[in-house]
Amino acid sequence: MSVADALGSLGVALLLIAFALNLSGVLDRRSRSYHSLNGVGAGLACYASWLIGFFPFVVLEGVWAAVAVAALIRGGRSG
Repeated sequence: MSVADALGSLGVALLLIAFALNLSGVLDRRSRSYHSLNGVGAGLACYASWLIGFFPFVVLEGVWAAVAVAALIRGGRSG
C-alpha cells in the first residue's frame, strides 16, 4: 500500500466515522468532535488526492476541510 493509499484510507475512514456517529446520535453535527473528524479526515483525503494527481477530489476534500475548520473557528459545542 502506498503512502497516498494509506493517508486516503485513513482520511475517508475518519469522514465515515463522523458520518456514522452523527447518524447514530452519538455526535451532534455542531460538536467540535464532529468538525474535527471532518477537518482531519478531509485534509488527509485532500492531501492523498494531491499525491496521486486527482484534482477534482483535491477541490472537493479541500473545500470540505476548509468548511470544517471554519466551523471549528466559529466555535462548536464541546464533545
